[in-house]
Amino acid sequence: MDSLDREVLEHARDWFAEGRRVWLVTVVETWGSSPRPVGALLALRDDGLVVGSVSGGCVEDDLIERVRTGERVARPSMILYGVSKEEAARFGLPCGGTLRLLQEPLSDAAWIDEVLERTARQELVARTLDLETGRAVLEPSQRGEAFEFDGRIARAVFGPRYRLLMIGAGQLSRVLAEMAKALDFQVFVCDPREEYYTTLALPQVTWLPGMPDDVVLEFKPDAHTAIVALTHDPKLDDMALLEALKSPAFYIGALGSRSNTARRRERLALFDLTAEEIARLHGPIGLHIGSRTPAEIAVAILAEIVSVKNGVALVQKKAEQEDACPTVH
Repeated sequence: MDSLDREVLEHARDWFAEGRRVWLVTVVETWGSSPRPVGALLALRDDGLVVGSVSGGCVEDDLIERVRTGERVARPSMILYGVSKEEAARFGLPCGGTLRLLQEPLSDAAWIDEVLERTARQELVARTLDLETGRAVLEPSQRGEAFEFDGRIARAVFGPRYRLLMIGAGQLSRVLAEMAKALDFQVFVCDPREEYYTTLALPQVTWLPGMPDDVVLEFKPDAHTAIVALTHDPKLDDMALLEALKSPAFYIGALGSRSNTARRRERLALFDLTAEEIARLHGPIGLHIGSRTPAEIAVAILAEIVSVKNGVALVQKKAEQEDACPTVH
């Protein structure tokens, strides 16, 4: 679950605890172009205060106006925007887009606490809502499941935030950490070299002491975890990779040129890793965008991580004849 959804749920819970009336609004279906995807969430308070979004802004304005003028639904119901091209234009839906929303009055906030607690433990949780009865149930979910709606049953999936574990606390790691935070990753750093970790002071970045292999094991990587080895020191990077490649982490990469990566794969093959596990290594790390500076290299790395996370083919990789390796770390 990204920080925006968490923020929406936290505000809805707190408003409800204050005795305010609250509605959750969810995008359940779109046609044509739409500014927000299916599953996008918004919380609306009885005085018109809103957090989250379901469109570019005009739909939110209309929802606020409806509440302020007394339209306050008492049970789950649907609302449709953009039936005609004129209405789509009025509400800022491009190309004649249409937006179907589910409005749900919040009558019990206990489920929100449970969702927040379970996702904080790196669990995936699904909430199934029956629009006819208003009954909602929480149950475990699986990676790959998404929001579903069949006209009566809405099933929303709340997952843990994605995590990025960096091995190495050099200059590249600092830039990468800041960019990853902007992409809503929880960021962690491991580097046993005292001259690096003593100068690391980044807000909202968690320092993990210890040797890389032990840290990876204790970290318990899951399918929402990316691990990048950035020290340029095989003794540290390879230690982390030996454990990372056996884990469910969705992305594992290591900094190095094509020739260095080939030698690294040969070293890894000497240990208890299968060919399939070694093939999971992304190296040379990052998409090929001609990057040279730490910021450019960080962009290339995160672009590849996001591509893998989103299931998009990696078509911007380095050509076979190239063997450049960024030296900044």
